[in-house]
Amino acid sequence: MVFWLFPEQISALNKGKFIENGQTGLRQIVGEVISVFLDANPITEEIQMKVLIVYAHPNPKSFNHAILESFTEGLTNAGHTYEIVDLYAINFNPILSGADFAMLMEGKTPEDIAVQQGKVSQADAIVFIHPVWWVAAPAILKGWVDRVFSMGFAYTSDGEGPPVGLLKHKKALTINTLGATKEDAKMSGITEVLQKAEDDYVFRFCGINDVQHVFFYNVMNADESILKGFLDESKNLGEGF
Repeated sequence: MVFWLFPEQISALNKGKFIENGQTGLRQIVGEVISVFLDANPITEEIQMKVLIVYAHPNPKSFNHAILESFTEGLTNAGHTYEIVDLYAINFNPILSGADFAMLMEGKTPEDIAVQQGKVSQADAIVFIHPVWWVAAPAILKGWVDRVFSMGFAYTSDGEGPPVGLLKHKKALTINTLGATKEDAKMSGITEVLQKAEDDYVFRFCGINDVQHVFFYNVMNADESILKGFLDESKNLGEGF
């Protein structure tokens, strides 16, 4: 490490303070130099996370997939790692069955649910990317939440007080595409419904407080420049995550 002496330290040396005070004087001067350096160059810690992305769109050539690619590019640029759960690609079973209930009530976890819960547990943050169909997430994603965010894993309840979230993730993000314009979506209440359903009653309910929700409107009729802007924003979201 190289230390630069500032004018006040050089002045102290010229006046013989170092000679008079010996090693004590040297320690004092070096301490002052380090203090000045740190004030001018504060140390900031970069928080690198493992991000779990739950992606729900059946078409690998869709605009949602382009969003996924842009977002993950941003994550990589920011130094984060990520894992993608492509629900359609893995043919995830979204049906919470009677057999599932029976096993969960016995304290057992169906194998496919346990695999997904393991991915959730290993992540520092969770991201949903999906289109909005009939004012909701695709059924396959809703079923993933039904089965994976089970009681005892994502939340708990003693039957008396309110449920308590068990997830300790640093943050959560949802990116949605809509066919409606921004004005129509807000006027009809679609955005509010989606924010309540996913932000409040999935993520915050399960204990994740830092929640962000981004909407890309009118994607079916948007021109190329607008779509490019959406992709640029997706990349920026990854870089700033």
